[in-house]
Amino acid sequence: MAEFNLEHDLREALAGIGRAIGQPHRLRLLELLAQREYYVEQLAELSSLTMASASQHLQHLRRAGLITVRRDGRQMAYRLTDERIIDLLGLVRQIARSQIAEVERLLSQLFPNDPDLTPLVALSQAELVQQMEAGQVTLLDVRPGAEFEAGHLPGAINLSLAELEQHLDSLPKDQSIVAYCRGPYCALSHKAAQMLQARGYQVQRFEDGFPEWKRAGLPIETLQRSSLNGTQHP
Repeated sequence: MAEFNLEHDLREALAGIGRAIGQPHRLRLLELLAQREYYVEQLAELSSLTMASASQHLQHLRRAGLITVRRDGRQMAYRLTDERIIDLLGLVRQIARSQIAEVERLLSQLFPNDPDLTPLVALSQAELVQQMEAGQVTLLDVRPGAEFEAGHLPGAINLSLAELEQHLDSLPKDQSIVAYCRGPYCALSHKAAQMLQARGYQVQRFEDGFPEWKRAGLPIETLQRSSLNGTQHP
């Protein structure tokens, strides 16, 4: 009986992780924290949550050991406790996509094909590495500037969707452009790629995002930043 109780308690502890991530807003928060450390105020804004709601969700994640917090003056800064959480999120996506038909339908709506354009090519990690080594691509990071500063693929250009239209001259038309953003379900890179494709650029989309690239141990670059504060663009 004692062994049964211990096994039950162990499973209960493991189930706590499942309960912690079993909520859409918490998955969103984890995806944001996979990019960089964030203040709770910033996470609330980027997740379209109230401060109270964001704090509550963060506490659930913290109790499950998925995130940690540090005090920075009067503010609380959150980050992932372990990069293996990126692997966990990836496994959830893979299983859901292979076993739940609804996920494929939702993905087709999130990444719609433009009937007037050639369907976008989604590059795998290995394919992107190969093209980068051959010097065949220009990388376009469409995440917010603060996330780009915290880490990005080597040599990438950072332009948000709002900035892209005004800075088309900075992108080459004689070389393939590969757009990437926060992860496999981030639609920013898809929208940027379609915008560029419609204007005659050779463009592809990285099927993963910065966290998966970094987690694979591939090279990254960072820019010096003075604090976590700054304008954020979801």
